[in-house]
Amino acid sequence: MIKLKINGEERELDVDPDTPLLWVIRDELKLTGTKFGCGVAQCGACTVHLDGSPVRACQTPISDVEDSEIRTIEYVVGSSASKEGKAVQAAWRALDVVQCGYCQSGQMMSAVALLTTNKKPSDKDIDTAMNGNVCRCATYQRIRAAIHDAAKRLEA
Repeated sequence: MIKLKINGEERELDVDPDTPLLWVIRDELKLTGTKFGCGVAQCGACTVHLDGSPVRACQTPISDVEDSEIRTIEYVVGSSASKEGKAVQAAWRALDVVQCGYCQSGQMMSAVALLTTNKKPSDKDIDTAMNGNVCRCATYQRIRAAIHDAAKRLEA
């Protein structure tokens, strides 16, 4: 049995310790906002927060996160959203960032993590924080603009 703290809830699951966190989130917990993209931690679609830092869930064994706080997109922009989560969600909507949408939960998770630690990121800060989050639709300019917009919302 593996004990997890995910989205503020304690969970106990009977899963193989080597199971990637992504599959526990999606298959066992039925939280489908976190996406499978590449399976090798290169695209960012599976990004979750582990103790506040963005990590790739597809390559993170469940045994490595037993004593950590895990947060998924459902928590970060849901009813329990932080001010950063609310600002990112509002900016994404206002600037119509999403095209196909597949990568956006990972993009938003990385953006929230950035804005939690850096309230006024530069373009370079954004590019560095978002590096490894791939968007097949190439909405990178809208993503950067939305992060700047979210930062302004946090100032208000």
